[in-house]
Amino acid sequence: MTPISELTNTQPTDLQGLSVELETVMGGIKSLQINQEASVQSLQRTYKEHGAVMIEQLHGNLSTNIDKCFNSSVGTSGNNLKEEMCWSVLSILNEFDNITVKELNDIKEEVISIKGSVTSSIYKCTSLHNDLSQFHEIVQKIGDNKELCLIASIKCKHIIQQALTLLWKSGKVFNVQSITKHNVRIPSDKGVCHIRGICVLPDGQVLVVDWNNDNVKLLNQQYQVVSHWDVNAWPFDICLITPSEVAVAVYNHDSNIHEVQFITVNQGKLVSGRKFQLQHECTFITHHQGDLFVTSGQELYKYSLNGKLICRLYQDRSGDLPGYKCAVSPTGDRLYITSYGPQNKLLTLARDGTLLATYSDPALVGPCGLHVTPAGQVLVCGGTVLQVGWEGKSKLATLATKEDEVWRPVSVCYSSTTSSIIVGQKWDDTILVFRVE
Repeated sequence: MTPISELTNTQPTDLQGLSVELETVMGGIKSLQINQEASVQSLQRTYKEHGAVMIEQLHGNLSTNIDKCFNSSVGTSGNNLKEEMCWSVLSILNEFDNITVKELNDIKEEVISIKGSVTSSIYKCTSLHNDLSQFHEIVQKIGDNKELCLIASIKCKHIIQQALTLLWKSGKVFNVQSITKHNVRIPSDKGVCHIRGICVLPDGQVLVVDWNNDNVKLLNQQYQVVSHWDVNAWPFDICLITPSEVAVAVYNHDSNIHEVQFITVNQGKLVSGRKFQLQHECTFITHHQGDLFVTSGQELYKYSLNGKLICRLYQDRSGDLPGYKCAVSPTGDRLYITSYGPQNKLLTLARDGTLLATYSDPALVGPCGLHVTPAGQVLVCGGTVLQVGWEGKSKLATLATKEDEVWRPVSVCYSSTTSSIIVGQKWDDTILVFRVE
């Protein structure tokens, strides 16, 4: 067994560098904890606000209908007026019970689900921050003792790696093992498929947005279509809200339709739920802990789950970012945008919309798909499929090219259940599934 004294001679430790690294990671963990706590407060506030709006609408409907009864009661008896008012009030209350209460319960379930996940993350942040603080204090007191310095370094690296994993910055690169093709066309489709969006449920089922056929399709774990939902306009994108609910960006300029439509997966069927209208184009959408991020032609907006506009996070003034797609890191501290235009680019933004990095690659052509995995890996597709570093500054790997039958990829998504990357292409009835490790 090699003595520690020999190890210290062959593996010198930069104590100052270790101290700086600890401080940096501690700062990241603290920021994550603050963001998570803010998310919980925002979720609770959104639910209360939405409930208040629903009650206010109920009061308004009751008052309006009672006024109508009085105004139309000229020449009628008191009994008839009373009966008419009762039926009107009962009708409104029944509608409130059947629609609004269900909607509030759905949102409440979303809040509980997201809050549970965030609370667990906050607990991990607190625990890790305490451990990092203790190591930081120890490192400050070690001085020139080489043996203690090495031991502290080894233990610190372990805890730092745990922190980086929580921050989704470990940088694991995918390695493609096999590729398969699966047909997603159904008899009622009017033309060839154009898969602009993909979303994977925790149980392994997959939803794909078929832009050309105006529908959303549910695929089972074998990638067979088992249900579909027809849309009243072009469906552009889809994102996961809860384990069984998704949000779809629906848009048609000619019909002036700009909306977010929620769909629930219930026993292998797609069931449409609530929706809200937007005052701008609605092309791509992603979700993080109660915040919806929606893109239009040259802007990125943040909404609450009940459709309240929170702010505009980013606006492209160069005019070369039409129809760009967005994604968010698992911690919510970074937003990613892809574009197509004179140059196909990946933009990386801070949580407040500040531009942090720009990446371009000649291999990216046409509209570029984008996805961030639950572990923080950034996947970009457009002529090819790339994995980019979480900083958004460099390419880590080329995962697939034309030699792998990737010709016109416009959407990409990762399935943790099957360890697979799923790619959708325009004007193609099939999706590609890459098994990775």
